[in-house]
Amino acid sequence: MMFWAVVTTLITVALLILILPLVRKKEWADSDVEVEQRNIQIAREKLAELKRQLEAGALTQQQYNEQFVELELALKNDLEAVEKRQSATQGRWVAFLLLLFVPVLSVLLYFVLGDPDAIAKQAEQQQMMQKQQQAQADIERMVSSLAQRLQKNPDDLEGWMMLGRSFLYMKRYQAAADAFAQAYRLQPENVAVVLQYADALAAAHDGKLSGKPAQLIEQALRLQPDNQTALWMSGLASVEAGQLRQALETWQKLAALTDKKSPSYSKLSALIQALQQKLAENDSSKPVPVANATGVNIQVQVDLSEAFKNRVNPDDTVFIYARALNGPKMPLAIVRKQVKDLPITVNLNDSMAMMPTMKLSTFKQLEVVARVSKSGNAMVHPGDLIGKQDLKKVQAKQTLSVIIDGVVN
Repeated sequence: MMFWAVVTTLITVALLILILPLVRKKEWADSDVEVEQRNIQIAREKLAELKRQLEAGALTQQQYNEQFVELELALKNDLEAVEKRQSATQGRWVAFLLLLFVPVLSVLLYFVLGDPDAIAKQAEQQQMMQKQQQAQADIERMVSSLAQRLQKNPDDLEGWMMLGRSFLYMKRYQAAADAFAQAYRLQPENVAVVLQYADALAAAHDGKLSGKPAQLIEQALRLQPDNQTALWMSGLASVEAGQLRQALETWQKLAALTDKKSPSYSKLSALIQALQQKLAENDSSKPVPVANATGVNIQVQVDLSEAFKNRVNPDDTVFIYARALNGPKMPLAIVRKQVKDLPITVNLNDSMAMMPTMKLSTFKQLEVVARVSKSGNAMVHPGDLIGKQDLKKVQAKQTLSVIIDGVVN
């Protein structure tokens, strides 16, 4: 209501500014109408008198002309005033148009270009900001009260943990690390405490896990080797340190403990495949001689179907790998090449295993895959070209051929 009252007031003021001059012109003109009309009538009568005197011979032609000019000049001012008044009268219809169209046009433009709910939205935003500020003030007051209570009772483990989590929420990372340090002092064998302390320390140092945080993560794994949070953080610490193979081994162990249907597993699988791709790129320039291979060695002959040769580019990536036929779908051995290298023969063997417990010889049945990836990504994508060959019985040495003749849907 307040908004529309303001709008109505502004439109009224605008109309007054536009219309008042037109109305005032009419009022001023009415007061002079009678005088001007009387002057004109007198001039007409005087002109008739001059003509009679000229005809009677009382005036010469020259005298008549001089007096006529004087009369004409006097009459001219009154005639111009009448014309101006008529123009003003003819223009008064504009006032009525303004009175009608200005309010209507203003309201229409506002609904087209403006936001009728702008004031309400602004009020809601202000209320929300006030609530957030009040909530923040309440949290800070409670945290301050908790910190004061812990000064009097420093052996309250749950209190220190709550204080540390509160500081993390407030993004006061160093204060959180100090609080968790007190909890760690009380229970250094509590894995939850150890990991919270490591996480807060890393946050206080721009997310870096090297140093004390990494030591705490190792301690947590010694206490609980299958703790999923510890395994995740350990993998991150290994990646940060450039120890990609160790990170891969850690995350593969974590993947075996994670629910296969959970979003976390999908994210973890993508990271594992990215690490495998990186390691394959690093190892592709260092081929392992067959003579040095131990355990299972598979010689794979790979070629591209004639029907697909016009669908690839020479620089497209080719992944050649073996994985368990029934079991984890992570590659046990992998080689990275390019389409221009085809046809090619490569060796997949136990020495290429990413984990000591995940070798070709660990499984009785294998699936050998050759896949063309235009993106160069180790993850399978629709549209990739693929060929497969199953090994129902794994032997120490064997040879097989894989033709890339299918498309991933």
